[in-house]
Amino acid sequence: MDAKQVVVAFDFSETAEVALERAVDIACREPAHVLHFVAAIDSRKGIGVEPLVPVNFESTEKVEKVILDKVRAAFERRGANGEPIYFVHPRIGHPVEEILDLAKEVGADLIVVGSHGRTGLRRLFLGSVSEAVVRHALCPVMVARPKRYEHVDLEKIVEVQHEPGHRPRHAYRNRSKMSDPVQWPT
Repeated sequence: MDAKQVVVAFDFSETAEVALERAVDIACREPAHVLHFVAAIDSRKGIGVEPLVPVNFESTEKVEKVILDKVRAAFERRGANGEPIYFVHPRIGHPVEEILDLAKEVGADLIVVGSHGRTGLRRLFLGSVSEAVVRHALCPVMVARPKRYEHVDLEKIVEVQHEPGHRPRHAYRNRSKMSDPVQWPT
């Protein structure tokens, strides 16, 4: 089986941390995945690690070290089997272009990117890296966000024998299960 190349966008935000964790989960479940973490450093905006630091070769090395430490720690927390394969690519340039360029260079099978969920004027003025990556990527894109749904305890599903040709249906309305065929929505 050929290794699957996964590009992971990382910008030191909360959602980038979620994207990193999702990518590590993928690599731990299926070790044939190679992770490529890309930190696109926009020379106009500086570095996410330390504000007001000039963008140059030395600063990209600092970014690379910080991300390597985060990735190693994530694999240790997850208890990775074997030796996961990953690379860190600090790049200077526009984030969307750098993410998509790396995806092309490695023949990405998947891109994982965080999303801040900005809407309205904030998205119009700040742009949306995740939206642009989704729109222009030539492979599937996973948009990672922190889970905000409340935990729900679901009932265990039990296999039941049915008449031939009969498919059981269940509908949920107002948090209650309707199993009476008369109540089923059409």
